[in-house]
Amino acid sequence: MKLRRWIIAAVLGLVALSCGDQQEAPAEKKLKIAGIVFQEDQFFRLIQFGMQDAADKAGVELLLANSANKPDKEIQLVNTYIARGVDAIVISPLSAKASATALQRAKDAGIAVVTYNTTVEGDIPAAYIESDQGDLGRQTGLVARRYIEEQLGGQAKIATLAFKSQLAEQSDARRNGFVEVVGQLPGVEFVAEQDAWLPEMALKKAGDILTAHPEIDIIWSANEGGTVGSVMAVKNAGREGKVVVFGTDASQQLVEFMLAEDGILQALTTQTPFELGTKAMELAIAALKGQEVAAKVVMDGVLVARQDPDGVRAFGTRLADLIALGNQ
Repeated sequence: MKLRRWIIAAVLGLVALSCGDQQEAPAEKKLKIAGIVFQEDQFFRLIQFGMQDAADKAGVELLLANSANKPDKEIQLVNTYIARGVDAIVISPLSAKASATALQRAKDAGIAVVTYNTTVEGDIPAAYIESDQGDLGRQTGLVARRYIEEQLGGQAKIATLAFKSQLAEQSDARRNGFVEVVGQLPGVEFVAEQDAWLPEMALKKAGDILTAHPEIDIIWSANEGGTVGSVMAVKNAGREGKVVVFGTDASQQLVEFMLAEDGILQALTTQTPFELGTKAMELAIAALKGQEVAAKVVMDGVLVARQDPDGVRAFGTRLADLIALGNQ
């Protein structure tokens, strides 16, 4: 009888000890990741929505910020996140060289750095994800070349709007891709090139080009803001039916322009910013968990063209759904 009591007591003691161990086991640390964009437009808002969606699904705390195209503010943000002890920084750096110093400090502090859209020199990032910048120009260039051949008899004078003073390498890759394809036609001449990446800036620059070069047939722009401004400049100049626009990146406004009866916006090749933000966040989380990640990931662009109105509408619906998801 005494032996039985002893066995029961021993078993109860082990159970209590086991329960105590379970209660004292530390909870798994919640990862904290900073996500930094550098511009307030639909492209970067969708990137933020993608980051947030991936973070929510993984149970990660996400701290979002915007450097507003200001190098000093970018450095300040990185330093702030270093001080706050975040686990990772996901960022589209403003400069391959100038942004590297602050991000190296983050890496030295044990913070994983993942770059997207743009990157920095050296081996600072654990991973880098981008769209194929040259392909963004080439895909649109193929549609523009066909337009020139079929609608303009193979002859065209073209102006381009870029963002070289902002991000030279990315801007050049897009423009070079477009020129590489369209320039194969002997009757094509590029008569003007300006830097304008915001709508109001592009509206003025494109308007000035149309005044100085009334012979222009086509304006190509390297980004969303430039494309919006170019379309508005053609409208304001009353050049519908005489000048068309080809562009890069997409927004709800550009989808509306593509479906408008004025025929100004013909085609654009867009990145997939929601997916870009999602994938960048997933790479950061994987790196923090010690999983092997690719040093560089390249995403294809998506062509949206007036010749396929059903495709334009489907793209617009998808875009609206993603924006609604991000605004929840």
